[in-house]
Amino acid sequence: MYGKTDMDRRIQKTRTAIMAAFEALLTEKRYEQITVQDIINRANVGRSTFYAHFETRDDLLKYTCQELFEHVFNAHLSSEKSHDFSGGEGTLDMMLTHILYHLKDDRQRYLRIFSCESADLFWRYFQSQLEVLVKRYGAKDPAADKKVPEDYYMNYYCSAYIESVKWWFQNNMKISPEELAAYFARVTV
Repeated sequence: MYGKTDMDRRIQKTRTAIMAAFEALLTEKRYEQITVQDIINRANVGRSTFYAHFETRDDLLKYTCQELFEHVFNAHLSSEKSHDFSGGEGTLDMMLTHILYHLKDDRQRYLRIFSCESADLFWRYFQSQLEVLVKRYGAKDPAADKKVPEDYYMNYYCSAYIESVKWWFQNNMKISPEELAAYFARVTV
């Protein structure tokens, strides 16, 4: 008989296998071309096992996005292996730098996701989470002075940050997260 901890481990192990299979398939073909059968074959699980964890392929995509970005966009800053913003006041600049550290720390996974054929799905999710963060912490909004609609400015600001992240990935993250955040702050003033 399995205890609760053993069952939790088995559930997590199966879920991890399904997600790893899904991420691997994303590097080979577009999301629209991936079937549940492809996923279960790659994960080596049964159909009923897949459906015990995820109702649909879209549900798996949503869960994958949440899992990928949950900690990256977490508003609670704690001391971590590569960075420590736990003593800070939680400014937008600090949060944007925090995101860069997480992208760098798990760069192989994010590179794989952001460069796959279906990368636009992940960039859209990234942008939606970024917009929530920017609204929470507030950007220096010149929109009010220049009579620019807030939604236009939000799209501009978040798109510029995403393009900065793409540039950083393309240049093998040669500069530090602080340097990139400083560049971004300079051009969005």
